[in-house]
Amino acid sequence: MPNAHITGWGMSVPAKVLTNSDLSKIVATNDEWIRERTGIHQRYIAGEGETSSSLGTDAAFKALKLAGLLPTDLDLIICSTSSPEYIFPATACLIQDRLGASNAGAFDLLAACSGFIYGLNMGAQAIRSGSAKTVLVIGTETLSRFVNWEDRNTCILFGDGAGAFILQASEKPGGVMGSVMHSDGSGGDYLSIPASGSTNPASEITLRTGMHFIHMDGKEVFRFATRVMTQATHEAAQKSGWKTEDINLVVPHQANLRIIDAAARGLKLPIEKFMINLDRYGNTSTASIPIATVEAVQNGRLQPGDKVVFVGFGAGLTWGALAAEWSGPLPSEHYISAEWYKPWARVRSTLRRIWRALEELLFGRGG
Repeated sequence: MPNAHITGWGMSVPAKVLTNSDLSKIVATNDEWIRERTGIHQRYIAGEGETSSSLGTDAAFKALKLAGLLPTDLDLIICSTSSPEYIFPATACLIQDRLGASNAGAFDLLAACSGFIYGLNMGAQAIRSGSAKTVLVIGTETLSRFVNWEDRNTCILFGDGAGAFILQASEKPGGVMGSVMHSDGSGGDYLSIPASGSTNPASEITLRTGMHFIHMDGKEVFRFATRVMTQATHEAAQKSGWKTEDINLVVPHQANLRIIDAAARGLKLPIEKFMINLDRYGNTSTASIPIATVEAVQNGRLQPGDKVVFVGFGAGLTWGALAAEWSGPLPSEHYISAEWYKPWARVRSTLRRIWRALEELLFGRGG
């Protein structure tokens, strides 16, 4: 059975930075209040032309370049997002087109902030089953477009960004080891966007009452998160045959510094073993774990052979963890960087659109 190794990684954030001081000018809050309660100093906010698919595509190209792969090498694209561009088509398909990944299946995964862990697990299982050799897993969010900027309890938390991993099949030991996924829909009301689905389609009433914004019971989410982060980390380590002290680095979902502190105490691990960057990015939901991982590698905190656990929680309620022995890029046969593939991807997409227009002209729309 092949092992699923993490061989490429990349991240992308919008150009605009929104600091706590900036927020204090639009809502009743201040920098000290936000930092004391969350640990967040600033976050990135998507501007015009920056979307979940554009950020996800940029992160994906960076991951492919590092892995030494072309988009055509991909067998499967899994895009985890709570802020898709549309209900359908899937944001994963938009990214597939932007990449020019002509051989890949693509689908979206909705498990809120736990989604990247779910996606990694599903990608690893596809590799282990033999149905795929190379999988791209993306976490991408533009949740700022679902934030009520008059609600200081939620607007201070969320930022935008994207992160991506490449999973590749290899007989080499290591890679993804053990993982756990959990859910409890009885707590779904604690964190939700009540409108715009089939229960409450967009209407004048849903807009007037703010049902299309993020709604959160902060106290209940905090209580839930502090319990499950420790539990899930223990479970993933045990499934991998590790003791807690064997873990070199924990990369948690970046939601709140107090939640991460509580997880460190529960695991009896020093806070130095946790990768924390929420001060600069805020809560980027499903993108937070890959963004933090990219920075951990860049800062030398994650090296080949290290034992790392990714752990998160989110709306649903969902939570989970995945343990991996960090690998790094495998030997590549390509001498052309994925970055050079960008113009061809655009040409390919244009040609396919022209061909469809010609088909319609020549053969009509059909019966």
